[in-house]
Amino acid sequence: MSIDLERLQRCLLASPPNGEAVIEDGAQSEAGKLTAAAVLFPIVRRDNGYTVLLTQRTAHLRDHAGQVSFPGGRVEPDDNSPLDTALRETEEEIGLARQHVQVLGYLPEYRTGTGFRVIPVVAVVSPPFELKPDPFEVAEVFEVPLAFLLDESNHQRHSVHLRGALRHYFAMPYGDYFIWGATAGMIRSLTERLVVC
Repeated sequence: MSIDLERLQRCLLASPPNGEAVIEDGAQSEAGKLTAAAVLFPIVRRDNGYTVLLTQRTAHLRDHAGQVSFPGGRVEPDDNSPLDTALRETEEEIGLARQHVQVLGYLPEYRTGTGFRVIPVVAVVSPPFELKPDPFEVAEVFEVPLAFLLDESNHQRHSVHLRGALRHYFAMPYGDYFIWGATAGMIRSLTERLVVC
């Protein structure tokens, strides 16, 4: 799939979602019972094409330990918007300065089976930039070609028995990385918007 950022931007929400949500298998549908969070969906402008910057979380964390994720986290009282949360968390987790980030738009809220309602902020990141990952939270930072992630032939459906029920989720294995769960779900959300817009 060739990537046209102008088209991608047209397919996104211009402001944070107001009620529009993707509900993960096993998640509660009532937003009020979930913890508010935001992530940055960082599309890096590289000479040989666009990539997506992802993190591998450290194994000892309480939430989503060892998983591949977008930089981001819980909304704090001082955050004025999902964008504030996403940028603050990205700076804290990987040291990416906000002057390198140009917001394109938002994806629908993503409600997880682990108790979060996450607003994904899609942005372009322009090199050169320096990263300083927080060793407590981030085991590794890596990039995956955007075209690979948006190619539906790379989207696998998996199932797992969890808390007494069969749950279904997407996964996008890439080399040694297993991209799944909420991260894969948000990538899938973008893919589906591009198909219909």
